[in-house]
Amino acid sequence: MSISNDGGRATSLLWYLLIAATVLLCIGFFAPMLTLSKFYFFENSFSVVGGIYSLVADGQLLIGIVVLLFSICIPIFKLYLLFKILASGEAYLSVQKKRYLQLMHEYGRWAMLDVLVVAILIVTVKLGAIASIQVHWGLYIFGLAVALIMYLTHKVTQLFNENAG
Repeated sequence: MSISNDGGRATSLLWYLLIAATVLLCIGFFAPMLTLSKFYFFENSFSVVGGIYSLVADGQLLIGIVVLLFSICIPIFKLYLLFKILASGEAYLSVQKKRYLQLMHEYGRWAMLDVLVVAILIVTVKLGAIASIQVHWGLYIFGLAVALIMYLTHKVTQLFNENAG
């Protein structure tokens, strides 16, 4: 039995959303997220990749690794697994794929951690009188990609739970 036979439209929509999430995430990695202005003279613009590079270059290796893990590695791994699960076309998943799907679903609680870190940074810096932050479109693209990946994980889990029961 194939999942595409049972829910062809739903599966097609999931494929389109998965491709859209992949494109948005890739754009979100490199798009400008914020600009930090200090003393009205110095400005630094950051993307996710640029921010990680700056953290590592400034000696903040642990924070850089944590942001790299939660902002780049885990979302890419989730996309890979979603592609792999949908491409299998099987109505019933192997034990290993079920375990991966469950882990992705559990990880969903932590998926917005990186966006929360950026938000806390913005609030902290805005409180200072000598610096300000301007938010750019990259933050919204990245946030949309992360939210879309969470939605896709939920829908794929739901699709396979319906086929199992």
